[in-house]
Amino acid sequence: MAVSQTRAPEGELSTFEKFSFSHDGMTHDIYRKGVGPVVVVITEMPGISPYVLGFADRIAAMGLTAVLPDLFGTAGRDPFEGSKLHALGYVMKTTTHVCISREFTALALGRSSPVVGWLRALAHQEHERAGGPGVGAVGMCFTGGFALAMAVDDLVIAPVLSQPSLPLGITKSRKRSIDTSDADLAIVKGRCDAEGLRVLGMRFHGDPFVPGERFDFLRERLGDGFVGIELDQADGHPDSEQPKHHSVLTGDLIDVPGEPTRAALDQVLDLFRTKLLTPTT
Repeated sequence: MAVSQTRAPEGELSTFEKFSFSHDGMTHDIYRKGVGPVVVVITEMPGISPYVLGFADRIAAMGLTAVLPDLFGTAGRDPFEGSKLHALGYVMKTTTHVCISREFTALALGRSSPVVGWLRALAHQEHERAGGPGVGAVGMCFTGGFALAMAVDDLVIAPVLSQPSLPLGITKSRKRSIDTSDADLAIVKGRCDAEGLRVLGMRFHGDPFVPGERFDFLRERLGDGFVGIELDQADGHPDSEQPKHHSVLTGDLIDVPGEPTRAALDQVLDLFRTKLLTPTT
């Protein structure tokens, strides 16, 4: 394979510490790796894949703690293993589960999912254990908006929305929305204005799950507080398993310096480095 074809690294679940966390009647397993300030990595659909683990490995290598809640799917499973029919069945089974779960508002408009409160509580527990100036949060795909809603909490100082896909853009109003309530958006906007908080978002042009109108909406609601990175379809990895490039930090990453997807990844890591590791005077 040519150097320009280098894909995102894959990680091993066995290298992560496993424990459980309970709050407000919800309990999920957590996978943790590293030392130092915390970054909560909220997996993309359909679960914590080897690519998501590889992204978490990068965070741990920086001197940070990667904390991965296991919210759905089978942790460590490659979603594309086996036949296409087998892979599709896994994705559909997971999607059906989360759509009917009370923890998520997959089909609602203008609401924050109940699981966000659980994620905030997890961030506080892990921050008390690890220390640091605050916490970073990355939401991907189905969970992209979770990182935005977590930023209601002052503890979250580095939120990242990678290809935020909810609500599904099947109408104009859904395209110009995100799965975060108006009240939560107003609080985040206040933090952007008062504290200089920056919300980093990224998407591929032409991604049917992340319409451009969603980023227009975020720019309107958050102003300079929203920093959008929008990539061309040609920037994604040519061996993508999906018809349209979607996963900026994982499956569609070309892991070579100078490539647009690698530049987007580096911007995310620089955000964590600046906010969580750089001493302030």
